[in-house]
Amino acid sequence: MRVVSLVPSLTEAVAETAPGLLVGATAWCSHPPDLDAARIGGTKNPDLTEIVRLRPDLVLANEEENRAPDLDALRAAGLEVLLTEVRTLPQALTELERVLTGCGLTRPRWLDEAEAAWAELRPGPVRTAVVPVWRRPWMVLGRDTFAGDLLARLGVRNRHADHAERYPRIPADDPTASDCDLVVLPDEPYAFSAADGPEAFPALPAALVSGRHLTWYGPSLAEAPRVLGEALARAGAGPEHPPTTA
Repeated sequence: MRVVSLVPSLTEAVAETAPGLLVGATAWCSHPPDLDAARIGGTKNPDLTEIVRLRPDLVLANEEENRAPDLDALRAAGLEVLLTEVRTLPQALTELERVLTGCGLTRPRWLDEAEAAWAELRPGPVRTAVVPVWRRPWMVLGRDTFAGDLLARLGVRNRHADHAERYPRIPADDPTASDCDLVVLPDEPYAFSAADGPEAFPALPAALVSGRHLTWYGPSLAEAPRVLGEALARAGAGPEHPPTTA
């Protein structure tokens, strides 16, 4: 089977399970680092001509990551597109199994390990956080996001979870931040770091977290509770006892 993936999470999921299936992936598909597949542009601007030329049996896509007109064009060219929707952890686990089944694969061990790792999680007291995902302009996690669901399971309440938008813009001096216990700063999509981000929230402890473990749904989910839990603990939040399941 020949598979093209337009989603970094799904690229990693297929590559971890059966790397020989992938014939194309986006420039943003950074895991695994040694992936041997043609690069077909970005998630928002894929090279449709190159994808068709690769003659895939299946194109993997996501309703948030990829643009509907691009997917319509691929379908019009006669390609099968498997479209995923992921807003919560249970949805991610279900969609991953659907994707792997669509690729002709059986349920892999890493998916069982991911499910077990989150089932064993015992979060500590709830903390409230503002969670920026971009700067210039400032954008934060809003309602109905996969990353927000993971944080909630780790004992972190997203301050903007009830916002009308999923990724709202906020002013740098957003007054609602005064209601928060910390700021959570992932290193993607914007590369927040100790030198870029925490200074904008001087009154809050900053948790610098792995964006891949917070926003990707794939093999990284198996270690995400531990990796994220340790980062949150360093900022005085998160699970009381981060799980050790790898």
